[in-house]
Amino acid sequence: MSAWLPLAPCTPRTCVEPVARAAPWAVLRLAAVVLLVLAGIVLTPFGARVPASLVRRWCRWIVRAAGVRVRITGAAAPSGGLLLVANHISWLDIPLLAAVRPARMLAKTEVRRWPVAGPLAARGGVLFIDRDRLRALPDTVARIAEVLRDGRAVGVFPEGSTWCGRSQGVFRRAVFQAALDAGAAVQPVRLRYRIAGGPTSTAPAFVGDDTLPASVWRVVSARGLVADVDVQDVIPPGAHPDRRSLARAAQPARPAQPAWTHAALVTRPYGGTRNPATLPAPAVTVGSMEVIKRTDAAAARATSSPAADA
Repeated sequence: MSAWLPLAPCTPRTCVEPVARAAPWAVLRLAAVVLLVLAGIVLTPFGARVPASLVRRWCRWIVRAAGVRVRITGAAAPSGGLLLVANHISWLDIPLLAAVRPARMLAKTEVRRWPVAGPLAARGGVLFIDRDRLRALPDTVARIAEVLRDGRAVGVFPEGSTWCGRSQGVFRRAVFQAALDAGAAVQPVRLRYRIAGGPTSTAPAFVGDDTLPASVWRVVSARGLVADVDVQDVIPPGAHPDRRSLARAAQPARPAQPAWTHAALVTRPYGGTRNPATLPAPAVTVGSMEVIKRTDAAAARATSSPAADA
């Protein structure tokens, strides 16, 4: 894995809240999700003939079948080249973004190897980015720009990594160059998962070394999940002179949970040569593990790299 890749501090153990013991209806939800995905695979060869309204409904059905209520506020530009950009939390983000407007998604090449979802993504026109090859980035940007020039939408998650939802990463700038090159509009979408009538929930998060089956099962087993999809105002072509300012304008506001911190667990056996005084503060020791608390700002700095454009 390349050192320049974005990396969130979120992990299933430190960030993802457990769900109650699964009930029989979780199996029914899972079966419904699988059936809808299989239906999408069958219809993929006819994708160009399927009305966009039906695609949007199908995407919402997938999320609803998983037991998640969907609330969409605002609307995407109905036609023309459009770069849809959103913060990234869960595998649910993909159907939610497509429910706003059907789009060709940009995904990491590893998605090709996912069972069921990988072949569906490839046949559905997903644009893949090889994150281990920085030199391949200009070609990826050029392909995105070409799709935008054809008047179609492209959906991307510029953070480059999933976060738990209580914090978020910084939008990388490279994909915004595609919008500038194509003279296309950019539309930010803010995604949030919460418990009905309650706070933000991290149960849908797909982070760190989490597996897709484990994440899907956690979602279908959860109670009262709500997905808030806030479609923000379109940023028209020419509104910003460069990708830096365009990415900054599209970056969603920080979640209103300033007290939240991430716990980065770093294994260091006792007797090590490193001076404990050099550890980031505050730090406490639990068993043979040092627990280092990092605020959102510190976590964002930890994910920055010389290749920030990626």
